[in-house]
Amino acid sequence: MKLRLIVSTLLLITCFASFGQDKQADSKKHHSGIAEKGLVKVSVMYPYAEGKTFNMEYYETKHMPMVAAFLGSNLVKYTIEKGIASGIPNQPLSYMAIGTFYVKNLSDYQAAIAPNREAIRADFPNYTNATPIILVSEVVR
Repeated sequence: MKLRLIVSTLLLITCFASFGQDKQADSKKHHSGIAEKGLVKVSVMYPYAEGKTFNMEYYETKHMPMVAAFLGSNLVKYTIEKGIASGIPNQPLSYMAIGTFYVKNLSDYQAAIAPNREAIRADFPNYTNATPIILVSEVVR
């Protein structure tokens, strides 16, 4: 009976230790940026200004999925961020929203966007009256 209790306890400890190691490895992998290193990041930033508007629901459900579909298999993932505060207390918000595409190859991205540029721009009034700022960068970490 005592041996059975010891074995059961050891099995439980082993299971919890293994679970903790898996979670720790997942956390390190997620936070280290390994999955994104070397990818091209296209950030579409919508600056905040008095009188500017942004329809997040439309952007999330219509615009971003449309652009993502144009990118096809070159697209690794995309993210949508909603601005909530400035980095400086009591100062106006810098950006209302930022949409980011992570792609494998810049030239493939440009080739996919070029024929669809007018359709993308024509959709702007459906969700914003702000002119976006676009930054194309390489993820280094």
